[in-house]
Amino acid sequence: MTKWVLVMLIVLSTTAGDLLLSREMKRHGEIDNFHPSRIGRLAAALAKRKFLVLGIAFMAFSFFAFMRLLTVADFSFAVPATAASYATETLLARYVLKERVDPVRWAGACLVMCGVALLAL
Repeated sequence: MTKWVLVMLIVLSTTAGDLLLSREMKRHGEIDNFHPSRIGRLAAALAKRKFLVLGIAFMAFSFFAFMRLLTVADFSFAVPATAASYATETLLARYVLKERVDPVRWAGACLVMCGVALLAL
């Protein structure tokens, strides 16, 4: 498998995982009680949220794909290339989660993509 295919898989799975986790945690609401007696009940409640579990699965896939990428590419390539997920997440935050994304964040996402494009040269 080529390193760019792995990068694409990592970016897509990271983006999907983060999007699903964000969506579900916004639906759940703030977690402010981390008392040991509440952690079990909280974990059980969150485990019932299918999209949250799916988000965790996507993040696990991304982690293992990144480990694979590190076997076929330099670390100095892998980390910047997979940063493309920041740009895709910014787009989805705006258009799927309906978040407000200010011009500075758009500029940051564009700069990240410019950096990824430089890696492709």
